[in-house]
This record gives sequence, C-alpha cells and structure tokens, in this order.
Amino acid sequence: MEAILTNARLVLDDRTIVGTLVHRDGVIREVAEGRSAAAGAIDLDGDILAPGLIEVHTDNLDKHFCPRPGVIWPNPLAAALTHDAQMAAAGVTTVYDAVCAGGYDGGQDYRRAIFHSMIEAVEQGAAAGVFRIDHHIHIRCELTDPTLTGELEPRLASPLLALVSLMDHTPGQRQWRDLDDLRRFMASNGLTGAAADDLLRKRMEAGRANAAENRPKVVAMAQARGAPLASHDDTTVEHVREARADGCVISEFPTTLDAARAARAEGLATVAGAPNVVRGGSHSGGVSARELAGEGLLDALSSDYVPSSLLQAVERLAASETPLHEAFAFATSRPAAMLGLADRGRLAAGLRADLIRLRVVEGAPVLRETLVEGRRVL
Repeated sequence: MEAILTNARLVLDDRTIVGTLVHRDGVIREVAEGRSAAAGAIDLDGDILAPGLIEVHTDNLDKHFCPRPGVIWPNPLAAALTHDAQMAAAGVTTVYDAVCAGGYDGGQDYRRAIFHSMIEAVEQGAAAGVFRIDHHIHIRCELTDPTLTGELEPRLASPLLALVSLMDHTPGQRQWRDLDDLRRFMASNGLTGAAADDLLRKRMEAGRANAAENRPKVVAMAQARGAPLASHDDTTVEHVREARADGCVISEFPTTLDAARAARAEGLATVAGAPNVVRGGSHSGGVSARELAGEGLLDALSSDYVPSSLLQAVERLAASETPLHEAFAFATSRPAAMLGLADRGRLAAGLRADLIRLRVVEGAPVLRETLVEGRRVL
C-alpha cells in the first residue's frame, strides 16, 4: 500500500519544512516540500513528522521482569511485550535492550536471576514477529562480578547481539567516585555506619581484582564475536585511553567534560542520558548533557531508565537554542550512524519508513502515531 502524508512539519537532516512524505511497502519513496493535492493524501494538520527514535541503551526491560523487589514476573515473553509496547509509545522504533550480565553487589542479584530469560524472551518475541518495534541486544558487562565470563559466554551467540559494553562499579571511581554519594545511596537502602563502611572496603578490594581479571577476557570474547564495544561512565582521560586501547568505539555516559573531550579526540562516539537533559543535570553528579551538546561533544541520547525522556529531551533542546532538526538528530540520524544502521534514522527516499507523528502541548511532546516500516504500531 502507498500512503501520502501531507501538511506535516518534516524533520530533515538539515532543516524542517512543511511538506509531503510518501511511503510504500515499508520504504520512504518521496520527500517533498509543499502540500499534496493527490486523492487519498492524509492531512497531518501541521504535526511534526520525524524519523522513529533509536534507543541505544535502555534498562527498561528490567522493570518488567522484576516489577518489585523480590518479584520476578513468571511469563518472560509477556514482560518483554509490555516493554516493547512502552518503547513504541515513547516513539522508539529501534531499541537496543541493555541486558546486564552480572551484578556489582548483593542488591543486584535479581539481575543474575533474570539475565538469561531476558535475552531468551527478546529472541522469542523477535522470532515470532510479535513485537511492535525492532529489537537488538546490548549486553552490558559488570566487570566486578566474579561469575561474569561464565554467564556471558553462551549469550554471545545470540543472533540479536549488536553491542557489548564494559561497566565497572568499583567504589571510588567512575559513577561511584564520590564515596559520600555512594554512602547516601546505601543509606537509602537501609545500610549505614560501620556496616556500610565494611561493605565498601570489601567491594573496593573485590571490585578492583575482578575487573582487572574480567576486562581482557570480555574484550577478547566480544572481539571474537565481532560485536562492537562501548565503555561506560568514563571519568578520566586515562579511562578513555584504556577504552580506545581495548577497541571500544563508543563512550557511554561520560561523567566529566574532560572524559568527553578525550573521547572526541580518540574517535569514540559519545552517549548521554536523556533524563539528564530533561532534569537539567545528572542525578549522580556527572557532567550536564546539555553542556556536552553545547560543546559539540555529544553524538547520541539514551532514555536509559525513563523511555519517555528521549522525546522530552529532544523537545527541551529544541525549546532552547538547538534547531529542531539538530535536536532530533541526537535520537535518530546520529545513533543510526554510530551503530551502522544505514537504512534508518532519516527522512529520505529509500530508507525504512520508521516514522513518528507528534505535536507539542505546553512543553510536552504528544505522540500521535508510531510507524515501523510503514505499519502503524501505535
């Protein structure tokens, strides 16, 4: 079937125009300025028509497998389907489901319990054709876990595996470089005083040893599989250089301006959190994503733990001094280029008709339709 969408604000690579987009058989066939008078043309009433969003790192799937502490949902595919619907409702048409291999403390044990079933559920849903959007697997590896490589090895054969990232949550560095912040986090989970300090010492000793042993093994395993590598929470220039030496091509969530600058100098693409943009800063003391964008050091945004934040972040950037097409690029064409997805991420003839229709009301983006390869999924 052919669809002619007209009177839309089309978000192109270099500008936004009022125009018409034609798609047929899941592919964009024509993008033109001006309204169409063709019979059957669908008037979009001046709504924004943009490429579908590309999510590079979301742990939203976790929430549906473990909706409350100690509760693991008994039907993995049902949990994955709910996550899929939520991502479609956030305007995401391509998602890299960030599944955590290993945990960094006892409180993360639930991730070990659901790791394999999460990947299997995504594989099952994709194979059965029941998902609304396009799913890929992003395995984020907690290097401080002594069981990591044994858990990881069988999952590297997944046909959906598209990215492997290296995480190190050893206290005293990266995201947890401020031990007082970590103590406050631990206190929120009921652990304080001498007990907290004792656990910190043990985690620092074990974390350093395990990460040193696991890192070269995981890098070798990912390279043997041919999966691209990303680093996580780079804080210093040395962290970025280590990532580059390991063959990483992406620096996810750099926590300082120095690390982001080093990533740019070393040729690593950068990803920052969309919640950081929406909230006006990092919740854990990291660098502002808006500052990275302003400095030309940002390649892509990720919704991370709030699916709707990706579209909200685009709106927030566009409401400031960023042109609409540039704001959308952080969630469409730039992540597509970063991940080698040459068939999507832009409104151009010959590309997938992954599209979202929306308008903005009182600063809130209102999603009206999500299309994947021309098929309406929301």
